[in-house]
Amino acid sequence: MAFLELDGVGKQFGSQTVVDDFSLAVERGEFISFLGPSGCGKTTTLQMIAGFLEPSRGAIRLEGRDLTKVHPAKRGLGIVFQSYALFPHMTAAENVAFGLEMRNVKRNERAKRVGAALAMVGLKGFEERYPRRMSGGQQQRVALARALVIQPSVLLLDEPLSNLDAKLREEMQIELRQIQRTIGTTTILVTHDQNEAMSLSDRIVVMSQGRIEQIGTPQQTYERPASAFVSQFLGKTNDFAANVDRTAQPARLVAGSWHAPAPVGVTDTVTISLRPERISFADSGLAAKIVTRIFQGNHWLFQCETECGPAIVIRQNDGSPQPGEGEAVRLDWRVEDMSLRASGGAA
Repeated sequence: MAFLELDGVGKQFGSQTVVDDFSLAVERGEFISFLGPSGCGKTTTLQMIAGFLEPSRGAIRLEGRDLTKVHPAKRGLGIVFQSYALFPHMTAAENVAFGLEMRNVKRNERAKRVGAALAMVGLKGFEERYPRRMSGGQQQRVALARALVIQPSVLLLDEPLSNLDAKLREEMQIELRQIQRTIGTTTILVTHDQNEAMSLSDRIVVMSQGRIEQIGTPQQTYERPASAFVSQFLGKTNDFAANVDRTAQPARLVAGSWHAPAPVGVTDTVTISLRPERISFADSGLAAKIVTRIFQGNHWLFQCETECGPAIVIRQNDGSPQPGEGEAVRLDWRVEDMSLRASGGAA
C-alpha cells in the first residue's frame, strides 16, 4: 500500500473540468513535484490533498485512511504557501509555535520544538524578530519551520520560492532538499519552474490541462519525454522530422542528410526529439549553419538553421575553438540519445 494515494481524483467547477483522472502513489519519504504551466491543475490538486477543496470524484488516502471528508486541520499536513502567510504581529518564534498551540502542546515542549525548528532552517537567534524586519528568504524559512514543527505526515509546498530572487532561490532549493532528506518528511511541491522540479524531486508529475502527461524521475522525464508537451515544456529541445528508408539494408532512419540504422518497430514517419547538449559538431550529419553564437560562461549556446528547421546546440566551454556565426557545420548525435514519437503522436 502506498503511503499517500490519489485514485482517479477529479475536480470540476460547473461544467469546467480542472483536474481529470489524477492517479498517483507516493511512497513514504518521497519528494514529489507537480510541474506544469499556469492553469494545468497542479495547485487545485494540492488543495484537494490539503482539504481546502473537495474532489468531484475519486479518493485520497493517507496510509489507507480516506481523507476525502476529513477537515483540513485534522489531516496532520504541513503547508507552506507562496505568500508565506506569516502573522505580522507575531515574532518568528510565535509564528512557528502557533500550530503547536492549536494542538495544545505543553509550553516546555513547545519551546523546545520551536527552537529546534528554527535552528534547522538556519534561524537560531532570530526567535524575537518580527516578519517586517526579515528578508524574503528569512520569512520563507520561518514559514517552513512553522510547517515542519508540527511533525506533519506530508509537507505541501505551493510555489514557496517563487517570490525570491534567482540567487536566493537557488540557495533555498539546496537547503530545502537537505532539510527534507534529513527529516525524511514526505513532500509534495507545486512549481512551474523546471529547474526547481529537477533539482529537488525524486519524481516529477508533469501536468497539462488538468491531466498527467508523465510521471518519472527527473532524468526519465528529461531524457525520455513521453509526449510532445513534456519534450517542449521540460527544458530546451529540438524536434526534427524523420522517415524510415526501408529500401536500404538495413533500414535507415533519415533526417535530412543525417541517417542511422532504424530502431526496431519504428513507424515510417516520426519526429526525433533531442536535447541541445546531446548534439555535437561533426564531419558528417545534418547540414546546418550557425545563426547566433552566445557565450554563457560554462557553455556555448548556438542557434542554427538546418535542413530540418531551426535547432539549438549547447556545447560545454572546454577551451577548444568553437564555430563562428555564419559558419557551415554538420550536426550529429547518438541514436540512444534521441526520443522518437510518431508524427503528431506521443513518444
